[in-house]
Amino acid sequence: MKNPYLVIIDVQEKLYPVMHDHETLLNNLCKLVKGFHLFELPILITEQAPHKLGETIDSISNLFIDFDPIIKSSFSCAGDPDFIKKSSNLSADGIVLAGIETHVCIYQTERDLIRRGHHVEVVTDAVRSRDPINHNIALDRIRNNGGFLTTVEMILFNIQENAKGDRFRELVKIVK
Repeated sequence: MKNPYLVIIDVQEKLYPVMHDHETLLNNLCKLVKGFHLFELPILITEQAPHKLGETIDSISNLFIDFDPIIKSSFSCAGDPDFIKKSSNLSADGIVLAGIETHVCIYQTERDLIRRGHHVEVVTDAVRSRDPINHNIALDRIRNNGGFLTTVEMILFNIQENAKGDRFRELVKIVK
């Protein structure tokens, strides 16, 4: 994948603090968003029932100039009409998923996108569940569904392709 779009799923005020190892999750999500900004690749943000779960945490929303999340009630983003509309307008060769929770919204989104013939990569160090067992089982199911597992650095350096130029130097600063 050289031209994917990123989907940050449900990193919200009431969900984020109860995730296992949430500080590492936030650090990796910020690197991922900054990297996609560096490559000028599209990013979609979703919020699950924000009237109950709160809005996207400030540490993520503040990384955007025009923050416009997709509000959804279905666990799978692929089941949401707004998501379908916004994502169908993107010219991309794959979809990168990050956010929470791995065993619910990440898993169901990956499953549905794979069924529709998309190339999907789940960023293992930028997804979480409250319980590590749920997280690990979900990653296993994702791999068995035909989804690809990646990491923040793996996906960003794959997009970069080489150690040349200003963009490479900026990328190194982001991932350090």
